[in-house]
Amino acid sequence: MILASAMTLSLGHYLALGAILFCISVAGIFLNRKNVIVLLMCIELMLLAVNINFVGFSRELGDEAGQLFVFFILTVAAAEAAIGLAILVTLFRNRATINVGELDSMKG
Repeated sequence: MILASAMTLSLGHYLALGAILFCISVAGIFLNRKNVIVLLMCIELMLLAVNINFVGFSRELGDEAGQLFVFFILTVAAAEAAIGLAILVTLFRNRATINVGELDSMKG
């Protein structure tokens, strides 16, 4: 019979996971500057890393305010994703590309 020991997550676990996700998102932004969809996904991953830190500190301090901030950040992130994708679809229809290098000129 295998006994499963209860592993408790400490603040360090939350901060390590948040730091890893944040570093992956920053690396994705700097390494891939051509595709707008990947840039939007990296920004969303960055917000997720911040949310994990909020949840970790909220759990450690016993205060629910951090988890309340997470709901607000998730709402803003959802609105940002919806608006960003709508702009991206419009740009793709007008220019037939999502390459950032070709979207640098603004025309009236």
